[in-house]
Amino acid sequence: MAADLSRYDDWLAFLTGLPGRVPTLQVVVVNGSAVTGGWDEHSDLDVEAWCSGDASTTYDAVLELVQRDFDVDHVWQLPEATWPTGRQCFVHLQPDAGDLSRPTRLVDLVVLTTPEVLTMDTRRHGVPLVLHDPDGLLVLADDDEAELQEQRRQAVAQTAARRQTAAWLVERAIARGDLAEATSLHLRFAVEPLVRLLRVQHCPARHDFGLRYLRTDLPAGMAERVEALMPGPDLAVRSRAAFAWQDEVLRDLS
Repeated sequence: MAADLSRYDDWLAFLTGLPGRVPTLQVVVVNGSAVTGGWDEHSDLDVEAWCSGDASTTYDAVLELVQRDFDVDHVWQLPEATWPTGRQCFVHLQPDAGDLSRPTRLVDLVVLTTPEVLTMDTRRHGVPLVLHDPDGLLVLADDDEAELQEQRRQAVAQTAARRQTAAWLVERAIARGDLAEATSLHLRFAVEPLVRLLRVQHCPARHDFGLRYLRTDLPAGMAERVEALMPGPDLAVRSRAAFAWQDEVLRDLS
């Protein structure tokens, strides 16, 4: 079932007409949970656009029009260094985004310089909703499988090689009573690598998506098993269970 994007109808209309006002824009799409699944009343609208020439100049022009056409509460602009060839911001269309008593209205906007070949891997990002691409620049094609395979191989090898050191770091912090450090290390070395292994095993194209989308990417019930390993009062028990599960998956992957 297609996501109901109606609460962003004004933005979809704005984006569709935007290239007529900012001629350097070549491709404009909606992606994220609107096309991959998991869309709900608190989802933001993920917008990605590509342009000719300097992306920062086009980004500034787009943001100026956004602030002119919409009642914007505030904008969080990520540091310029975030994207080597672009800029990103989060446009808040209402105050207090953490107030979930009403539907969320928030836009994640990225403007990038169009590369020589513009591709999107639908296994990783879903089939985008294309709002503007008159020249057919966007090609839906899988990312280089050999490169992805090498990334997965390195992730599995590093997790296996680090396994004993990782467990020692967590156990030592627990034994010393350093709860903050133990919690951080548990997530970093027990839970997150476990999820990476599970992704390699069950959704290899999205092996590097971290703790997001677990319910859509992993087999039924697995997200709940991972959540049961989140930090709690019995952290030592949870950490040992996480490492034991790592061992199980590493055996399967080997």
